[in-house]
Amino acid sequence: MRVTTATSLLLTFVVASASAQAPSQLKWGPAPPVFPAGAQMAVVKGDPGKAAEFTVQLKFPDGYAIAPHWHPTDEHLKVVSGTFKVGMGKKVEAAKMMTLKVGDSATAPAKEPHYAKTQGATVVQVHAMGPFALTYVNPADMPKAAVAKK
Repeated sequence: MRVTTATSLLLTFVVASASAQAPSQLKWGPAPPVFPAGAQMAVVKGDPGKAAEFTVQLKFPDGYAIAPHWHPTDEHLKVVSGTFKVGMGKKVEAAKMMTLKVGDSATAPAKEPHYAKTQGATVVQVHAMGPFALTYVNPADMPKAAVAKK
C-alpha cells in the first residue's frame, strides 16, 4: 500500500538502532555531479551504475544539504558518523525532519520525495538497487556540474 499524506510519509523513515562498521580500506573520491559540490563517495560493494544491488558510503561536510529528490528504487541508509537529518516531502520543512545519529538506519521508499541535511561532518552508508539515479523535485536544484555533463 502506498502512503500519500505528508505525515504518513515521514513515518516511512523507520529508524532502527544498529552498529555501522565502515570497511577499513575505502577508496574515496568526489561524489557524482548530481550531488552538490563537497560530497565524497566510496563504493563498498557492487557497481552503482549497474542494475544490481550496491552499497556506497557518502561523506558530507557540516551543513551539507540535499534538496528534495527521489530515487526509482528504495534507498536504505545507515549513519556511520555524524548526524543526518531527513524529511519526506516535496519541500524542505526543517521542523518535520527526523534526526538520525550513529547506528540509526532509515528507508526512503521508491519514488517518494525526501531531503536531508547534516549536522557536523557525516558519513552515511547507502544500500539500493542500481543503477543509481537521483531526480530533483525542482529541476533548478540540479547542481550545475551535473547539468554541464548532460
